[in-house]
Amino acid sequence: MAQGVQVMGLYVRDQDEALAFYVEKLGFRVHTDVRNGDYRWLTVQHPEQPSLQVGLFVPGPPVHDEATAQTLRAMVAKGAMPGLVLAVDDCRAAFAKMKALGVEFTQEPAERYGQVDAGFRDPSGNGWKMIESRR
Repeated sequence: MAQGVQVMGLYVRDQDEALAFYVEKLGFRVHTDVRNGDYRWLTVQHPEQPSLQVGLFVPGPPVHDEATAQTLRAMVAKGAMPGLVLAVDDCRAAFAKMKALGVEFTQEPAERYGQVDAGFRDPSGNGWKMIESRR
């Protein structure tokens, strides 16, 4: 029987750029950073959710051929990949802190459905929704 999801992968254009964003701006920490030739397995995790790793992976060999990698890079850059959700205690405070750190927001905090949410993108174009946890 499965024990749950351990790694959820994101495609990024540059692993070092993504690593700096997720660690310095979102407060994640490095879980695994290993290389096998040109392939790099890089995962980060939120400090309050150690059972889940977010993989920061570059499209390309050995997983994808160049045509597929190019398509994936274009989709990520356009924000066409599935959105992600980051739960926070105070959306407006997190927005102010992250904006001061240079995070690109696509939507300022707004009240909807009884909670506050905002939208932002990572440097590769992956879209995130930041949602205030219900009290």
